[in-house]
Amino acid sequence: MEYIKLFWEHELKEEPVIILYEVKVDKERLAMRSIDIFRDGTTKNIDDLYAEAIEITPIPTVEELNAHVWGEELQAYLISKEEFEHVWATKKQP
Repeated sequence: MEYIKLFWEHELKEEPVIILYEVKVDKERLAMRSIDIFRDGTTKNIDDLYAEAIEITPIPTVEELNAHVWGEELQAYLISKEEFEHVWATKKQP
């Protein structure tokens, strides 16, 4: 597994500003779980990112995200499983 913290710089009120991904690297880089963190600090745990998806796409690598292949407003970092699990369980950032 790989754990990614993605910062998304934007002004959209309804969208998260940070997204945490749990990525299964040996399964086409699909997200197993994700956490949306909103501007006001609230979080939303998502245990099936693809539940309503029309097309399933793999999660880009940190290097791809930081190369701005997916947009200038994105900045990504690898994080530990412990940090991901802490936010998942407590619904708060460490």
